[in-house]
Amino acid sequence: MIPKFIKDNVSQDFLSAKAKVEEWQASGKKVVFTNGCFDLLHKGHISYLAEAKGLGDKLVVGLNSDASVKRLKGESRPVKNEQNRLICMASLKMVDLVVVFTEDTPLDLIKTINPNVLVKGGDWNIDQIVGSEEVIKNGGEVKSLAFIEGESTTHLINKINDGK
Repeated sequence: MIPKFIKDNVSQDFLSAKAKVEEWQASGKKVVFTNGCFDLLHKGHISYLAEAKGLGDKLVVGLNSDASVKRLKGESRPVKNEQNRLICMASLKMVDLVVVFTEDTPLDLIKTINPNVLVKGGDWNIDQIVGSEEVIKNGGEVKSLAFIEGESTTHLINKINDGK
């Protein structure tokens, strides 16, 4: 059973996410959006999400579906299934809403919710960030945040597989 406070942080579809974001924005809240697989949560993810939340009042996370992760990362991924990743992400204090997307990129989700700020990790240049043109065109900001070297899910998986 999923506790209510976690369910309240999960949107079942893009349109309900849009309604929530519009409600926040109408009350003067600045909405930040980021996305990722978030397969095995680690210090890099937590630091990044905390920094993202600090750029606004509400943080929306687009979470790649299992099929999307598999297409992007390969057949052995994700390690944790979508429901597991969703619960972990929605439980984090700095995350206000999680929306699963099935596409390879969150472009349709970004266009639907129209966040004030779009962020990705520092391993992405702003011109490479999916949705940057749309967010900027709508008066928003796009930022590439700090990246903690050596902190990645792939690094963790390799370490586990190597037995070190």
